[in-house]
Amino acid sequence: MMKTSPWATPAPEHPVRRTARLFTAALLRAASVALDRLARRVAVAPHRPAPTLSSLAALEFHAEAGAPEGALYLDGELVARLPGVTRL
Repeated sequence: MMKTSPWATPAPEHPVRRTARLFTAALLRAASVALDRLARRVAVAPHRPAPTLSSLAALEFHAEAGAPEGALYLDGELVARLPGVTRL
């Protein structure tokens, strides 16, 4: 005696359920395409050359005898004072 497998003959699908499934699949594909375009646009960063040592700003801290305590200098100009700091 032979038995038929339940997966051998699929049950007929209701037309509304089929339409909803196809609509959902189309919607997901469209969202995937839109997100792919957005990701490609956001991920592409403009190429910037690496900064050279001469182009970097020099931040200096002075806490030596005779120098102002806690003074921060940027490229030789006083930009801030750190109160209570005598050494970094």
